[in-house]
Amino acid sequence: MNLPILSVITFLPLVAALVIVFLVPKKNEKAIIHIATWTNGGFQFVEVASWIPSLGVQYKMGVDGVSLLLVVLTTLLSFISILASWEAIKERVKEYYVFFLLLEVGMIGVFSALDLFLFYIFWEVMLVPMYFIIGVWGGPRKLYAAIKFFLYTLFGSVLMLLGIIALYYFSGDVLGARTFDIEKLLTLGPATATWSLAQWVFLAFFIGFAIKVPMFPFHTWLPDAHVEAPTAGSVILAGVLLKMGTYGFYRFSVPMFPKQTVDNLWWLLSLCAIGIVYGAMVALVQKDWKKLVAYSSVSHLGMTMIGLFALTIAGIQGSVLQMINHGISTGALFLIVGIVYERRHTREISEYGGLAKVMPVFAIYFMIMTLSSIGLPTLNGFIGEVKILLGIAQVGGEAFSFFGASPYWWTVIAATGIVLGAAYMLWLYQRTMFGPVTNPKNERLPDLTLREKWTLIPLVVLAFWIGLYPKPFFAIMDAPIHKLLYEQVVPVLRQTGAKVDLPNPAEAPARPAAGHAATPGGHGAAE
Repeated sequence: MNLPILSVITFLPLVAALVIVFLVPKKNEKAIIHIATWTNGGFQFVEVASWIPSLGVQYKMGVDGVSLLLVVLTTLLSFISILASWEAIKERVKEYYVFFLLLEVGMIGVFSALDLFLFYIFWEVMLVPMYFIIGVWGGPRKLYAAIKFFLYTLFGSVLMLLGIIALYYFSGDVLGARTFDIEKLLTLGPATATWSLAQWVFLAFFIGFAIKVPMFPFHTWLPDAHVEAPTAGSVILAGVLLKMGTYGFYRFSVPMFPKQTVDNLWWLLSLCAIGIVYGAMVALVQKDWKKLVAYSSVSHLGMTMIGLFALTIAGIQGSVLQMINHGISTGALFLIVGIVYERRHTREISEYGGLAKVMPVFAIYFMIMTLSSIGLPTLNGFIGEVKILLGIAQVGGEAFSFFGASPYWWTVIAATGIVLGAAYMLWLYQRTMFGPVTNPKNERLPDLTLREKWTLIPLVVLAFWIGLYPKPFFAIMDAPIHKLLYEQVVPVLRQTGAKVDLPNPAEAPARPAAGHAATPGGHGAAE
């Protein structure tokens, strides 16, 4: 009998949470912290078991290369976030770590579920723990931020549930038996092209995922949630929870509704472009350190989504890699904000200046992750952004034109976001790290502790690894991305006469060599 590794990884945090609840005394905070910290790791395999046969619901778990990367990112950031909480959480310690472990269960489950009913259960499971993490351990406006987060996400979830139910009944008409099996539902692309309800179901999924990303104009819950959440909550929110939305578009919207995706490209790309520029412009005027980083997420994830909607190998590769990169870079930036906040209990940028003289080691880590965020060559952000720009530059066809404008304008807009990103991040660094120490409260701030260094070191290592040698990461995601484009999207669009320039599926390689992608028909990836 094979060990169900994926279930072990998913539910190990739940076991740890139960141990903390029932076996560890509330006053034994050290034991609670250590149990929560060391509950991570492992490989993933497909597991199937009957769950609710009358509805066709299965307990089905599995990962492809893309979801594997996201599961690894989730376990890493969960470990780092709990490590960062050791000194920050002083009240209701037991309850905090229980909620955090339950949150981890939901996040891993979302990326691992291969049954749509099970996916939705995990999607909802993560909502409640995050609500309490913000609402109980957050800042002065924590209740407002928590309720806003909950209501926005719940609204999107309800619409997505309606879409799931409609898809469930539609699968019975097409497949002969109603099912929630994601692998079977992914074959419905040709059928949804002529389904009368397809546009409405596409919009239901779109709203559910767009709120989670968040895409403009569904982003307004994000700054409040980030600012009021404790440091670890912000790290997980930026590093993992937002990726649930981008993953949803990759896993469901594009392959299940390829025709609807192309039919709506003009406004999908427009929302991405607005998000890229708007998020960067608003970040430029922020006076709050944490809110600046929060708005940068709106811009970065707009870039991620425009890469996905380019429908090219390079664009999708860049999009998936930017999901990982954003978790690394922005997660580290929230850790950095939290480290300063624990010392000064203020996030006002004007309260700082000259910190490089007082905290030189801190300044080095901050500089590395700043350069990672703006996409300096040799660091992770550069590789993802270049892939996305290459992918957008390869698009063609009327569907990518906006009021007759050249499709290349999408590349220009994306590049503008990169320039603005460099502006607000370097300006933030200059205002906080350089110059004289004018505030007496900053004169004796302690530099990084050993624990704080170890929360940042893994992220710094990953930033350089991806920046210098991204080949293993592209090799992991290569096969599922080629399958998405050449087997699930392109044949349907070619069959329906979509107004895009498409590669010929017959010319597509079975699978390019690891780390290299092909460019069939001028609409593939370029290394």
